[in-house]
Amino acid sequence: MALSFSESLFLFSNKKLFIEIIVYNNIKKFYNKIMRKYLKPLSILTFVIIFSGFSIISCTQAPVTGRSQFILLSEDQEIEMGLVAFQDVLKKEKISNNSKYNSSVTRVGKRIATASGKAGYKWEYKVIDGDDTINAFALPGGKIAVYTGILKVAETEAGLATVMGHEVAHATARHGGERILVGILAQLGAVGLNVALKNKDPQTINAINAAFGTGVVLGGILPFNRKQESEADQIGLIYMAKAGYDPRESVNFWKRMSDANKGKASPPEFLSTHPSHGTRITNLNKWIPGAMEIYNKSPKASSQRIALNK
Repeated sequence: MALSFSESLFLFSNKKLFIEIIVYNNIKKFYNKIMRKYLKPLSILTFVIIFSGFSIISCTQAPVTGRSQFILLSEDQEIEMGLVAFQDVLKKEKISNNSKYNSSVTRVGKRIATASGKAGYKWEYKVIDGDDTINAFALPGGKIAVYTGILKVAETEAGLATVMGHEVAHATARHGGERILVGILAQLGAVGLNVALKNKDPQTINAINAAFGTGVVLGGILPFNRKQESEADQIGLIYMAKAGYDPRESVNFWKRMSDANKGKASPPEFLSTHPSHGTRITNLNKWIPGAMEIYNKSPKASSQRIALNK
């Protein structure tokens, strides 16, 4: 299946978005079923009214920040798709049998999971061999994978808690479900635009569609994605503080991440799905005083160094 312009932008920015595309592909049948059922027999306006009503019913709030969210899928549906995506990844990737790596990831993961309050999740932690991959991800339902490459940047279990807190925050805040809805709304906008342009010549239609696509990506999808990333940083900071890891270590982690990416080509922030490292550090410094109040009251976790292979 050919990727859209927005999907291509997502993929080139971060490998973990490959996982999100897997989840997205799993809901394509669901999305197409809705489109066939409602869009063809009804006018665009009627469909949007029906769709908006459904979204209002699915209103929820993000943990920690309290931000209002509109999500189409139920949490159970998201968890089911997360499990399918996780199983697919495990079939394709090489799972590490390094006992020290697995011990660190499981130890930190359990503390972050407890801090998240999601006792109903069936938590699972995997380490994936990939020394050149500085990444990790968490899927709905508590399925977490950490690539060996990011352990070198984490250095300590407090650094690892920064990573895992952030990734778990994406899952608990249901960011994947929000992105599905944003994608559907963007496609509905494109459909409506093409209905309005049906009497125009093909060259005009193509030009307007191109401008619409660029506007939606740069003015809507990418800023929303960066907002979610910042929110995951904020929620993850609270999770690591509750779990007993010093929140100030998050700044040190992102400084090391910045150093690890020096000399590598990266898009300017407005073209990226993620905030710049500098923006992240600025935000974290703003949130750390509140997180420290939680940390000071929490049972302290070990911040031992991760035993890395040389």
